[in-house]
Amino acid sequence: MPEHLPPPSCAPYSPGRSARLPVVIVGAGPAGLALAGVLRGASVDCVVLEAESRRFIETRPRAGFLEEWAVRALWRRGLASPGLLEAQRQSECEFRVGGERYRFGYAELSGHHHVVHPQPLLVTDLVHHYADVLGGDIRFGVREVELHGIDTDTPAVSYTDPGSGARVRLECEVIAGCDGARGVSRASLPAEYREPARLDYGIGWLALLAEAPPSSDCVVFGVHPRGFAAHMARGPGTTRYYLQCPPGDDPENWSHERVWSELRLRLEAAGAAPLTEGRLVEKRVLDLHNQVARAVSYGRLYLAGDAAHLVAPIAAKGMNLALFDALVLADALVAHVHRGESEGLRAYAATSLRRVWEYQEFSEWFCELLHGPSSGDPFRAGMAAARLARLFDSPAAAASFAEVYVGAASERHLPEFSRLPSSG
Repeated sequence: MPEHLPPPSCAPYSPGRSARLPVVIVGAGPAGLALAGVLRGASVDCVVLEAESRRFIETRPRAGFLEEWAVRALWRRGLASPGLLEAQRQSECEFRVGGERYRFGYAELSGHHHVVHPQPLLVTDLVHHYADVLGGDIRFGVREVELHGIDTDTPAVSYTDPGSGARVRLECEVIAGCDGARGVSRASLPAEYREPARLDYGIGWLALLAEAPPSSDCVVFGVHPRGFAAHMARGPGTTRYYLQCPPGDDPENWSHERVWSELRLRLEAAGAAPLTEGRLVEKRVLDLHNQVARAVSYGRLYLAGDAAHLVAPIAAKGMNLALFDALVLADALVAHVHRGESEGLRAYAATSLRRVWEYQEFSEWFCELLHGPSSGDPFRAGMAAARLARLFDSPAAAASFAEVYVGAASERHLPEFSRLPSSG
């Protein structure tokens, strides 16, 4: 993989020196909004550009688990809402294999837990804090976004205003690309960097959102010869389910009756409570793959979140990695703008990728554990069984799994200037 190119040297922003903004952020997902909130709170001017409406991003179903370090980091930077601080905590997960239940207490092993907080709630919190509380500039519904001069000292972002139809150009010091894997930011890289490093699993997941109370007090992984299944709480009356299916399958092939029949079969185990059925408000097929951009930073462009990397939703890492990127990049930009220090910007890609590749490796390992038994390959099935047995028979293996599963090392991976002291 080509090394990222270091950013050109640039002087700290001064309103009296230039009309240019310090930062333009493309994309209002968790990464872009967390970055914007930190910058605005530190008196660093920025503008957020988002192609969708505010209502759309606040209601789009996405991930639902935050690692403990992320909640603590958001709180220390003033970005955590009361709802986040009071959200349900989870400390165990459960594997269901061969009709038996195996509880895994990762919090006891690692000293850390997960927080159940769906991404739409986090996005709503972050938009409210940035736009309504801090008065930050966020422009919804923008069209035809283009990035200019990312490898020069004078980058800019232009877009079509949805109201007037006029073209608007924002000159800036730095562009933060937080607009996802298919966004304009990654597409603006030179041709040799546009195609990411990629791993395709050849597996599909039917992602389901049910208007039904959770049927377990923790995440449940069903390892079954017919295919993987999972149960994940999203709130007191909503549950996320996953069912392994052929890649590219049509969600309409899965009727209400077929979905619940397969979920009951694959998640069945002695002593388990029956599944609480409810209306399926979302059905979509995910073709599982992982990817990492070949240039996380290039010139004055810095990618964060899904624009920089994708991790299959096997262990709920995507939103947590997005926040990790955003906080590291935000602190580096604050140091650059206010103190003229560019070390954090130069180190950003390496800092991000160190965490990303750890989670990519874990995702691949975990994927084989969960899908090996349904692969039709006796060798892969045997390997998966060995991994699962070691997880429950070896305290060292269990502790290692717990640390990565709950993201216990994330805070240690933050640069020193990002480790803020507790505010009480």
